[in-house]
Amino acid sequence: MARPEKNRKVSQPPIMKGFKPYGIPRCKLETVQLTLEEYESIRLVNYEMLPQKDAAVHMNVSRPTLTRIYNKALKNISKAFIEGKAIEIEGGNYEFDKAWSRCKNCHNLVEGEHHKAKCKNKKNCKSKGLKKLNI
Repeated sequence: MARPEKNRKVSQPPIMKGFKPYGIPRCKLETVQLTLEEYESIRLVNYEMLPQKDAAVHMNVSRPTLTRIYNKALKNISKAFIEGKAIEIEGGNYEFDKAWSRCKNCHNLVEGEHHKAKCKNKKNCKSKGLKKLNI
């Protein structure tokens, strides 16, 4: 019997929920799912330029596990790019190191507990309707 996967640490949720190819209506697109831990591996290795060993420490996984997550992320992104599919970033086995919420009005990310925080969008949203993102 396989050991259950432990949650991978993600620093913060992505700003967006996904991407779609330019010029194709969303209703005509197939999607590829990118999990939050796959997103985090790409962010740490490619954007933050961390060696995989250090990225693995940030995510609280072994280096071989990080490599598997990272390679799966690259495969999914490549598939979406080559086949013209949309990417949805959601799901997976993850936990945030802080509490995060998203504004229900403007979709802005807000750090802090959803019942204590309010949207601080530069466009003066000031909505108090926040959705908790932590699982």
